[in-house]
Amino acid sequence: MNMHSKSIILAIVVASILGGCAAKEPEMKTVEHVEINRFMGPWYVIANIPTFLEKGAHNAVETYSLNDDGSIATKFTFRAGGFDGKAKEYNPKGFVTDTESNALWGMRFVWPIKADYRIVYLDDDYTQTIVGRQKRDFVWIMARTPTISESDYERLVSIVESLGYKTSDLVRVPQRW
Repeated sequence: MNMHSKSIILAIVVASILGGCAAKEPEMKTVEHVEINRFMGPWYVIANIPTFLEKGAHNAVETYSLNDDGSIATKFTFRAGGFDGKAKEYNPKGFVTDTESNALWGMRFVWPIKADYRIVYLDDDYTQTIVGRQKRDFVWIMARTPTISESDYERLVSIVESLGYKTSDLVRVPQRW
């Protein structure tokens, strides 16, 4: 197979993958505006619909810091399988793709793919947030503290449900510090 044929096949594969990303659900709206510097810092994962990396995670924390170029250095840490499990760390890079709101990001784990990452809820004092995805496959309820009240948790779950997620797929992330 010559180089031209390989390029055409690659283009078809990429188009197929991207075509599968087309929105089938109504557009998931983000919050109106995120003060990006206030959003930086550690966020404890309270509950999520986990990715394959996060299944069984304990003490999960996502920490953001703003790079000089405007991208977001991300450090995701947790213990695998239990509080005494192996420490894991991942460092995806975030890119604000809507600079008017600062609430729509691309999160890159592997170049060149940037996963959809939407800040869809953020309380006024920047202590609780929900991050979702248009595909409604993964979601994260996060807080600045390792635990939140049951009433706050139920309220946040209601928001997740209103976004079109199956809340029966939500998993609470054990936090013990």
